[in-house]
Amino acid sequence: MSFIFEPMTTAGLFIHGSEHKFPVRRVYCVGRNYAAHAREMGFDPDREPPFFFCKPNDLESIVPVNQDAVDIPYPTETSNFHYEIELVVAIGKDAKNISVEDAVNYIYGYAVGLDMTRRDLQMGMREKGRPWEIGKAFDFSAPVGPIHPIAQTGEINSADIHLTVNGATKQHSDVSHLIWSVAETIANLSTLFELKAGDLIFTGTPEGVGAVVKGDVMRAEVAGLTGITVNVK
Repeated sequence: MSFIFEPMTTAGLFIHGSEHKFPVRRVYCVGRNYAAHAREMGFDPDREPPFFFCKPNDLESIVPVNQDAVDIPYPTETSNFHYEIELVVAIGKDAKNISVEDAVNYIYGYAVGLDMTRRDLQMGMREKGRPWEIGKAFDFSAPVGPIHPIAQTGEINSADIHLTVNGATKQHSDVSHLIWSVAETIANLSTLFELKAGDLIFTGTPEGVGAVVKGDVMRAEVAGLTGITVNVK
């Protein structure tokens, strides 16, 4: 039997140094995983279990970025469109109930990503105790750069993470400041879902989040990875 219409095309991310692409299965995001960002959002950071939300995995949401700049539209129904730079982890094999010590063995590689957010809509939902989807899971909300295989980079536990808007620094921290490390995040997430090859994990954003408007140019960089340039149109 055939489908009644053409099924969705799998989103594919560029892989550094390869002609192949990384097929995206699911997109998980960790909320408030840098202490200073938690404080700027009005929360006291501590070591309570991390919490997660998801973004769509389709080509309307995932924006693959290579060497060249890409354009994203200013989204509808918002007047407070925020950037959040994040280290993105790509999972390379299935993982269920794994240990922190074993987590690195499930990493395919790393990339630079932006968790774009309709902050006013997110906050409105938060105040009502409702899900965040309309603030986080919209079209063009997840630009992601080329994945660098861990075989090339080694395990990333410390790296400068930096975002500029129109050349001015807005976010600047180090991956070592994550409340929950990459390995801890993978291990915890694997108890909630069976992770599969193709999954992406946005590991959290540091302090300094803020709004962009049409015409702004964002440059997001994590040391050792290919940075991305994203224009708001």
